[in-house]
Amino acid sequence: MAAEPTAQQLTAQHRPTLDRALEAIRTRAYWSPHPEHPKAYGENGSLDLAAGKAAFDALLGTRLDLGQPGTDDWVGGETSPYGVELGVSYTHADLDVLLPAMRAGMRAWRDAGAETRAMVCLEILKRISDRTLEFAHAVMHTSGQAFMMAFQAGGPHAQDRGLEAVAYAYAEQVRTPDTAEWTKPQGKRDPLALTKRFTPVPRGIGLVVGCNTFPTWNGYPGLFASLATGNAVLVKPHPRAVLPLALTVQVARQVLAEAGFDPNLVALAAERPGEGIAKALATRSEIRIVDYTGSTEFGDWLEANARQAQVYTEKAGVNTVVVESAGDYKGMLANLAFSLSLYSGQMCTTPQNLLIPRDGITTDQGPKSFDEVVADLAQAVDGLLGDDTRAAGLLGALVNPGVKDRLEAAGGLGEVALASRAITHPEFPDAVVRTPVIVKLDGAKPDAEAAYMSECFGPVSFAVAVDSATDAAELLRRTVREKGAMTVGAYTTSPEFEEQVREVCLEEAAQLSLNLTGGVYVNQTAAFSDFHGSGGNPAANAALTDAAFVANRFRVVEVRQEA
Repeated sequence: MAAEPTAQQLTAQHRPTLDRALEAIRTRAYWSPHPEHPKAYGENGSLDLAAGKAAFDALLGTRLDLGQPGTDDWVGGETSPYGVELGVSYTHADLDVLLPAMRAGMRAWRDAGAETRAMVCLEILKRISDRTLEFAHAVMHTSGQAFMMAFQAGGPHAQDRGLEAVAYAYAEQVRTPDTAEWTKPQGKRDPLALTKRFTPVPRGIGLVVGCNTFPTWNGYPGLFASLATGNAVLVKPHPRAVLPLALTVQVARQVLAEAGFDPNLVALAAERPGEGIAKALATRSEIRIVDYTGSTEFGDWLEANARQAQVYTEKAGVNTVVVESAGDYKGMLANLAFSLSLYSGQMCTTPQNLLIPRDGITTDQGPKSFDEVVADLAQAVDGLLGDDTRAAGLLGALVNPGVKDRLEAAGGLGEVALASRAITHPEFPDAVVRTPVIVKLDGAKPDAEAAYMSECFGPVSFAVAVDSATDAAELLRRTVREKGAMTVGAYTTSPEFEEQVREVCLEEAAQLSLNLTGGVYVNQTAAFSDFHGSGGNPAANAALTDAAFVANRFRVVEVRQEA
């Protein structure tokens, strides 16, 4: 049996990683300690891949007992978007018992200090990283992501975001020194002398409300930001995506206990079917921080009603790409086709509206009319997804019936430039797999505006004809201001128009990608370098991850006395 790690051992093991993360968030250069290829996890190649699948399969049909206090029932019921019934049961908590137990360990966790907390968090992330292949299957079969995306986004990229949050949390806590000797001259009298001690103190219990589509990627920033700043964390997963976060809580509790802390600093709040505990939880007096990713409606409700808590939301928006001209027309089409197709558009960063002048655009292949641009884009998507096996690996499965309903209704909103088609998944015939739909709309018509000014989450995009590039920029401004946007893209060869779009995005606080034609896409962000959301428009009130995301999870309390 391995010895339990001491604080000194954890520091020796993880301090270099923390230092490297601190350097990365300062320079914004590329860095990741988590490999992006499955074969990097272990030494036996395909055997390790098989072991990851076997570890996931061993979970199916079992009870996942986390050893939490206040267990009063067993709940479950997840079914994979690929048609597999998971059959995993989780402990249901009596919150009147669990929440006081969570608070009990906070004093020792607070007194441990910022560095020890960071080292424990990094050990949790390492243990999760060691099980990345198992987690990948758990994310795949709760979110509907294809395996490689579930592996990358649910594994190393999620772990990167968790580590990034720890780095920011540590940096903000050590910005103020632990102690200071304060002396004020008093002329001929003796100086005034005080010893001052400064302690970062947590707000209380943080609540992480998980999402269905990216349970770990969206869950880890809030979880680790709160834990690293001294708070206990209660994880309330989405009912259709419990397993990845339940495994995360299991690992966190094990590491905390081994490091000498109360494992109840991290706990799971799974719910009965239809119980809907998020509202009741978010407004309890013990909950002092809320992290939420999901619909605008519930995000707005949390911001208005969880008044006792600091609330961080990532909601929804209408992501827009402006096409004014193209210096690499073929590259633009390929880039956009991939962006529209990845995970069936079930990303909060996927482009929805493509604003194109109705008189067409200039390109390196000559002038292209509005209709030609849309037809060429439709052909690019068709070409990308022409092989069903390749398409299934890129699209994944539709995560819930609501996405399918929106997809099917979109064809009635305008002229269909690219119809969606069903794909039979080669491994999971019960999966609902659909290619994207592209609908042409006239931006000048009020009935069209009702469509393109509303979020249509899923594989639905609108090619919107506008009168001019200037009109496109102004429609972009109005869209971001009124509806919000997690991402904005623009294609132009004009320095003047580039500056116009840049100014719109600066004024409306929207993250902008210009002229992407290669292997980086508008709906992808890299931890330690890219900010996910800005916190400055209606799509989100926080950014992943920056100083503002962590600094208000704790306060600094001063104790001063005469020296």
